[in-house]
Amino acid sequence: MRGLLLALLLLLPGWAWAQATTPDRATLVADSVTLQSASVLVAKGHVEVFFKGQHLTAAAITYDQTADHLSITGPIHIDDGKGGVFLADQAELSSDLTEGLLTSARIVLDQKLQLAASQVLRTDAGRYTAMRQVTASTCTICKGSTTPLWEIRAREVVHDAVAQQIWFSDATLRFAGVPVLYLPVLRVPDPTLHRATGFLMPRMRTTTALGTGLKLPYFIVLGPSRDLLLTPYLTTGGDRTLDLRYREAYRHGTLEVQGAVTQDHIKSDRARGYVEATGAFDLGGGYTLALHGIAVSDKSYLLDYGISDADRLDSTVSITRVQRNLYFSGQIAALRSLRADEDNTIQPVLITDFTFHRRFLPAILGGEGEFQFQTNSHYRPSASLLDSNLDGIADGRDMSRVTFKGTWRRNWTLTNGIEISTGADAEADFYAIRQDATYSGYPYRGTAVTGVELRWPWVKAGADGTTQLIEPVVQIVAAPKPDSRIPNEDSTLVEFDESNLFALDRYPGSDAFEGGTRVNLGLNYLRTAATGWTLGLTAGRVLRCADLGQFAKASGLSGRSSDWLVSGSVANASGLSMTGRVVAADNLSLTKGEMRFDLKRPTYAVSGGYEYLMAAASENRPDPVREIVLDATYDMTRNWRAQVTNRYDLAAHAMAQAGLKLNFQNECLSVDLSVSRRYTSSASVKPSTDFGLSVELLGFGGSSRSGTQQVCRR
Repeated sequence: MRGLLLALLLLLPGWAWAQATTPDRATLVADSVTLQSASVLVAKGHVEVFFKGQHLTAAAITYDQTADHLSITGPIHIDDGKGGVFLADQAELSSDLTEGLLTSARIVLDQKLQLAASQVLRTDAGRYTAMRQVTASTCTICKGSTTPLWEIRAREVVHDAVAQQIWFSDATLRFAGVPVLYLPVLRVPDPTLHRATGFLMPRMRTTTALGTGLKLPYFIVLGPSRDLLLTPYLTTGGDRTLDLRYREAYRHGTLEVQGAVTQDHIKSDRARGYVEATGAFDLGGGYTLALHGIAVSDKSYLLDYGISDADRLDSTVSITRVQRNLYFSGQIAALRSLRADEDNTIQPVLITDFTFHRRFLPAILGGEGEFQFQTNSHYRPSASLLDSNLDGIADGRDMSRVTFKGTWRRNWTLTNGIEISTGADAEADFYAIRQDATYSGYPYRGTAVTGVELRWPWVKAGADGTTQLIEPVVQIVAAPKPDSRIPNEDSTLVEFDESNLFALDRYPGSDAFEGGTRVNLGLNYLRTAATGWTLGLTAGRVLRCADLGQFAKASGLSGRSSDWLVSGSVANASGLSMTGRVVAADNLSLTKGEMRFDLKRPTYAVSGGYEYLMAAASENRPDPVREIVLDATYDMTRNWRAQVTNRYDLAAHAMAQAGLKLNFQNECLSVDLSVSRRYTSSASVKPSTDFGLSVELLGFGGSSRSGTQQVCRR
């Protein structure tokens, strides 16, 4: 501060001086400066001081060189340059502004947490700030209001700027001025610290199966790249659960392990729980390693504790490489079904898969070519050669496949605008089939599929900027008959939609291929208006020379003539979009149908849909599916939001699932209240209702969420 005095001696009353020749020099600006004696200087009127990144403004400052002391008259504003702001009426500080006493003071940390105190004492070069009779909050207090939405009142508060911790003594948490919780001692990280060991905000959960419970998370910092989250969960029914989550970041990847151990009354004879691990690593050279593994004690645990509604679990280890003209993937997967009607001993539980895919440009033929090499195998624990559950698959069938496949595509455009596309696929498959009374041995298969496609787009542009496109499409495909020596494991479900209307093969896997000569007919229409709305339609069907019995009725592709496919979409600039698809027979009887709509506006969003699937034993669907889904979000006010989810089963004339969630959020508080009901049941899962309550003090205690900025009305 002696450097400050040297600068001040150069000032004349009413002048402003700015000089900083060394880091220890200070800059002072004031309306007037007076030397009362050889060691006392007084600055008055719009006083500003800049020193070592700190900025102070005040009405007047008196500096005593002998005592190396500052007496400051407010209103005082001090920005320490490290995210802390001090406001006070009076202050007695050391010359470097880091130690001393402030009265009627207020501290703002990281523009979030405000602490008002009768006295503030700064010591140890500004590391410690001790406050008495403190009120702390992150809420904005508007003019005419004296009570924040929430506040913590404490007898004493100490802030450690180095450790980035705040200690409260004799603290009381109040909402709207009403005391709700007394805490003799409370330690929280300050807003500038994003990771700190300690308790997080508790959460309440109530279900009809478990009763009311409380979750109290405890976060543990294990290092700069590792942490652990432990969450005890206790319910009124005496159930006890310990959730855990471990995370670690590496130089070239991340790993996360989470799980839980439970002792409850649902299965009181044994402990329950699950464990799940996820990882991703960059191996260099464009290769990535992905890990995912999950194991659960019983089929209903994940649903009982609201962890997941998955009814089939997969654990995988994969290595992939993706380049412009190259794709490589190797994967090992373990599968487990949680469905009550599925036996894991006769399901594929271990699958290995390897794929090499290369794209190239053949110089002789032109166009684009691709080569693919793939291996696949799966294993069932059962050793039975018979089909006990009558699903068409031997209980113990194990199968392996090696595939070599080449494809070629080329396009031409004629002078009249007709586009001609040609394509050919050639594939060789080698199988090894074991433990099957019907299929066995080492069959092999060679197939070749060719096709020619003609498109004739007609385009019209209007004077108002509207464009219309009509495009008739004809495709002729020739392929051999299917090979009955090969069982179909990976293509039992076939979709018929606008994406594969003109595909050479509509089977999604490799065990089956679409054989026979056929003609694919279609018509596309697209209208784009200058006002921002679009309309698209696609209609078509498949005509075959012969019915080879490859497809079930429910696919829409059976018979010499397939069902009619009609799909459409419409969207406008106001946020409305609708899509629909119908697969229907000649007599207009519906095989499949679905409709989806989305409407997004500034204050609300609505989405929903309808789905119909006819009954099909081949797809394990004894009854037709008719469901309506509706989701809606509505911003009732600036701070209140409501969300509704609903799924209704029209076939069963019953609700399948329903939920309601209310959220309140402002600049300092977030409250989530939810209720959901699951109506479906099985041998292992019962219908249940779930209530949830979460309260988070934003900007306080290490909260990472940011709220909506409060706007005060004048």
